Amino acid sequence: MSVTVGLKGAASVLVTEQNTARALGSGTLPVFATPAMAALMEQAAYTSLLPALEPGQGSVGTELSIRHVSATPVGMTVRAESIVTAVEGRTVTFEVSAYDDAGLIGSGTHQRVLIDDARFLSKAQSKGEVKS
Repeated sequence: MSVTVGLKGAASVLVTEQNTARALGSGTLPVFATPAMAALMEQAAYTSLLPALEPGQGSVGTELSIRHVSATPVGMTVRAESIVTAVEGRTVTFEVSAYDDAGLIGSGTHQRVLIDDARFLSKAQSKGEVKS
């Protein structure tokens, strides 16, 4: 299977004190944090790609542009959805959205790049090596 336009993904999370703006440091109120929504949107996107990837292949997020338009209180569930809108070489573009029981709470776009896991990790780890 390969990555194709139209591929969909979803992820959900219960809003708890741990993923509120107050807990994550992005605000002072006990409502679902924007960083938590962003992470959930990325989760929906990256997990949708897993069945289409070869062994040893992964993806990394490279761009995220979102709007958080409605607050969600502790106790509600938030569901993120993604759909692939473009595939250009190794770059995959998604439309992402998030909903609670009352409706849309956020939307935007996300890009991921397909990578070779071992090569990517090797390159990242080499940053920590002392050059002499």
